[in-house]
Amino acid sequence: MTDAVTSTWRVIGPALELGEGARLVDDQLLHVDLLQGRLFSTDVRTGQVRLLCTLDVPLGAVAPIDGRAGEFIAAAGTGIGFLTERFTLRRGPDLGADAAAPMRVNDGACDRSGRFWAGVMAYEPSPEVGALYRIDRDGAITRAVDGLAVPNGPAFDAAGTVMYLADSAAGRIYRFDLDDAGTLSGRAVFATVNGSPDGMTVDAESHLWAAIWGAGEVHRYAPTGDLVEVLPVPARQPTSVAVGGGQVFVTSATHGLDRPGPDDGRTFAADCAVAGLPTAAFKPEPGGFTPVHL
Repeated sequence: MTDAVTSTWRVIGPALELGEGARLVDDQLLHVDLLQGRLFSTDVRTGQVRLLCTLDVPLGAVAPIDGRAGEFIAAAGTGIGFLTERFTLRRGPDLGADAAAPMRVNDGACDRSGRFWAGVMAYEPSPEVGALYRIDRDGAITRAVDGLAVPNGPAFDAAGTVMYLADSAAGRIYRFDLDDAGTLSGRAVFATVNGSPDGMTVDAESHLWAAIWGAGEVHRYAPTGDLVEVLPVPARQPTSVAVGGGQVFVTSATHGLDRPGPDDGRTFAADCAVAGLPTAAFKPEPGGFTPVHL
């Protein structure tokens, strides 16, 4: 098998406390500094990084909104938000309002049908309160997966019939079947990881890439669950991965490190021989949401 990554890593941008949510949209890599509520955009051709906005709540990940250039749905605060063209945050559904423990969002992504999926977790992680929610195009909210301490992902295959979801605290990646209505079934352990699987993506060859927090690695898995490639990165806590445009990008974090190294928290890029899948957009139905200003 040909190695997927064909160059050494290039370092991009400043060190972040909790870099997350790497998503390729056109020629831009979108990524966040989660606990600081910051959204960045990196030009994948030049490596130039721009700070797009700073929110007063945690920002887990964003996805483009179909037909609304420059607008995004976001996992923000304890729920869902909407970023307008001027990066004003408008509040949508609150997913953690009734929890007994203080909550925040974690990762989030859209499936191929235009639904948004977002994880929430306690600041002190516990499987009793962490969960994955599905936000349908009409605005309906479904608590789709319970019993997660630190939900990460999800990631979807090209056909939109398979979803992968990590519980970082458990060291497991799960595989689900996904039907046209957004119902999950057939939950199975796809991989057990020596480390904490974090952000993930699926490439055009149906292989799953996962950033492994604490191991300084990115893993690439065949659809069978076989680990086919282990890619060391120059940071101890890689957090998310995106593939596309002949490159692979990895974010990382300094959060929790007593003595961060020079590359901890940085974002990395390398040449890649494997194509990625387009980042799926949220496709709201007319009247599905009426967000209000914070």
